[in-house]
Amino acid sequence: MNNNIQTLLSIFLFVVSLLVALLIGEGFLRLKNLDMNNYDIEMWKYAKKLKKPSLNPRLGHEHINNSSAVLQSVEITTNNFGMRGKQILSKKEKNRILFLGSSITLGWGVSQKDTMTEKLSEMLNDERNSYEVLNAGIGNYNTPRYVELYFSKLYELKPDSIVIQYFVNDAESLDSGGGNWLLRNSQLAVTLMIAINRLIYSGGESSLIDHYKNIYAKNEEGFKEMERSIERLSEDAKKNNQKLFLVMTPDFHNLIDYPFSFIHSKMKEIASRNNIEFLDLLPYFEGISKEEIWAMPGDPHPNKKGHEIMASAIKDNFNF
Repeated sequence: MNNNIQTLLSIFLFVVSLLVALLIGEGFLRLKNLDMNNYDIEMWKYAKKLKKPSLNPRLGHEHINNSSAVLQSVEITTNNFGMRGKQILSKKEKNRILFLGSSITLGWGVSQKDTMTEKLSEMLNDERNSYEVLNAGIGNYNTPRYVELYFSKLYELKPDSIVIQYFVNDAESLDSGGGNWLLRNSQLAVTLMIAINRLIYSGGESSLIDHYKNIYAKNEEGFKEMERSIERLSEDAKKNNQKLFLVMTPDFHNLIDYPFSFIHSKMKEIASRNNIEFLDLLPYFEGISKEEIWAMPGDPHPNKKGHEIMASAIKDNFNF
């Protein structure tokens, strides 16, 4: 009997010690990450503070309307339509340009005034021209999601022009689930999961190239769904006499010896097939080091300079 009690006591003490160690680890990480320099944790906070599960399963998640959070030392504020930027009237008062995309379009890591959409608005507006540039970028969206967002939540805005800001991973299939409770609430759990994933998928650039070659294979469901979404948007834009543009945005990890040109070529073909004006941003960035263009070390999103380059290229190549 005494041996049983001792065994139970040992198990109890082990469990308590483990829980205390985990709580200490969680507390330490939360204190350490107060400097907002951990990209993965800031993205995790973004999901908690500015996103919510969507009732539309094709979206998975969406922005919380009229909300604000400081993430990676930058304030991100959403308006009445869940877009980054000021409040929007449904009725158009200016020539309206709507940008669809993911976290690069959103302007992750840069202030509102330095985002591509704000810079483009500054460049386009003068005494003779009046434009309203809207930013519908949402992190962790792919092409089917941002096209569905347009049809389900933004269609009433009736933009004169629509710009798809396409990124290399926009043909990936995305899970609509919200993750488990532990990953939604624990920085320690998220940190451990990321570390494990990096150990498992540590094949480097060659492994990533193979990954994307598989994604862009003709029979891949994610690729086919991306094509169908672009076709759907193209057909609707023609019906409504809207201008439709596709901006091919490069991956910013390696702009010196860029490995994903095959994706750019494929997207140019798809744009041509759908009579969509196409702009490849790669020539505007090729040869720039990551130190010059990343939002911060560890975060491969473009910084203020990158957003200015994108805005200038779009302004020079598209007639809105």
